[in-house]
Amino acid sequence: MGLEEQIKQKAFASEAQKALVNINYTNGYLSSQLHSSLKEYAISVQQFNVLRIIKGQHPKPVSVNEVTTRMIDKMSNASRLVDKLFAKNLVLRTPCSYDKRQVDITLTDKGISLLDKLNKCVDEVISSHDKLTKVEFKQLNLLLDKLRNE
Repeated sequence: MGLEEQIKQKAFASEAQKALVNINYTNGYLSSQLHSSLKEYAISVQQFNVLRIIKGQHPKPVSVNEVTTRMIDKMSNASRLVDKLFAKNLVLRTPCSYDKRQVDITLTDKGISLLDKLNKCVDEVISSHDKLTKVEFKQLNLLLDKLRNE
């Protein structure tokens, strides 16, 4: 089913407008799929993103500022997300040895274990969207990068 049918719109002012609406609509669709797959673990997509960022530095600690710069959803509050992950015993917060204003974040063993399970859930979502070939996915990535770069 095409975008026009999905959102019940007859026409767009341009192909560019349609593409931007389509990207936004597809983002909402995929976010919903990811949210559903993570729901049983009581982890949001944004919290998952933070866990992945921290894991990318593991075992080296990462600062909240570094997490913020690497997050996909730039509107999320990294400090609040880290607080929630800390409350779930998924991350540790320790004062930075060289900058007292900074807090270093690392994953706990529980966080690493949970992230392994979450990655499998996300991999299932990804593999269920195998409607494009590897070449088409590569082309899509190149086009999206091109659209974003100034």
